[in-house]
This record gives sequence, C-alpha cells and structure tokens, in this order.
Amino acid sequence: MAATQHQPVEYAPAPGTYALDLTHSYVSFTARHLMVTKVRGRFPVTAGQLVIGQDPATSTVEATIDIAAVESGDPKRDEHLRSSDFFDTENHQYATFRSTRLDDHHDGEFTLYGDLTIKGVTRPVELKGEYLGTQASPWGDTRVGFSAETEVSRKDWGLEWNVALETGGVVVGDKIKLVIDAEWIAQ
Repeated sequence: MAATQHQPVEYAPAPGTYALDLTHSYVSFTARHLMVTKVRGRFPVTAGQLVIGQDPATSTVEATIDIAAVESGDPKRDEHLRSSDFFDTENHQYATFRSTRLDDHHDGEFTLYGDLTIKGVTRPVELKGEYLGTQASPWGDTRVGFSAETEVSRKDWGLEWNVALETGGVVVGDKIKLVIDAEWIAQ
C-alpha cells in the first residue's frame, strides 16, 4: 500500500492584498421583534480591502457597508430602517469598519477588533471570525473567504427608536447580531 501524501493544513490565506468581491459579500443582521420572534435582513458591502501580512496577526481590513440598501423582506420596514428613527440614510448612507487588531488562534479562527462607524458614531467591536479557505476560480483568479460575527447594542450608535408594549417589553430588541460573509480576490 502506497503512503498517502497529506496537503499542509492552511489556516490563513497567502500574504498579499485582496479586493472585495461585491457580489458575494454582505452583512446580515438579526433583531428581536415584539420580544417573540427574530427579524433578519442584510446590507451589501460596497467597498473593501484586505491585506494579509506575513504574520497573519498583522493583517488589516477595511469595508464600506451601504446602509441605504437594507433588505429585510418587507419594503415598509426597510423604509422605516432608512428613516431618521433608525439609520437616517438621507444623511448617513454608509457605515464603515476598520480593523485595529487581529488575534490569530492558529486554527483558522481569529478574533478581529475594529472600529464600526454608523451615523457618524464610531464604536469598537469584537468579531469572532473563521477563515473559510482559498480557491482558484474559473475566471483565472484566486479567492479567499471569511465569515465573522458579533452582537452589538444598537443604542451604542444612537439607534434608540422603540415602542413599549402594554404587556412588557418593546417592539425592537436592543441586541443585534451581525454576521459578515466576505469573499476576496487576490490582487
């Protein structure tokens, strides 16, 4: 029986600069509604750059999220989210993220720290992330994928609109789960 050769396990993409694949990248959100269910939606990511360092811990990422293009499956809710009650997209169309530090767990998982700016307010966030792999695409380029998630208080960015319910609780929960899925193209 011939010995099998094992490919080395890859925990991070090759060092270099990567551009965001806009058609395969988005930020999704989940919020409690009426305290009994969850509403989900997503925002497209419209710009971004990823730089993987020789030491993965020195890597950086920047992204721009189009808040005005929110999709939650209900046009009336989307319009309310765009209003001054929430994101005020007439004055603040985009949110931005800029990494400040990365802790590489050396197993394909990492913790990414950065500054998230929404409505002109910048707050630090901590994302738990996973490197999903590298793949040569049929279009002659190399792609890498990542996912990351966190939970934030929407009030930290001044998103405070709500209505109290007669039976207790509120219409919209404060804690918002964010999940980022991003595909990047080697430059």
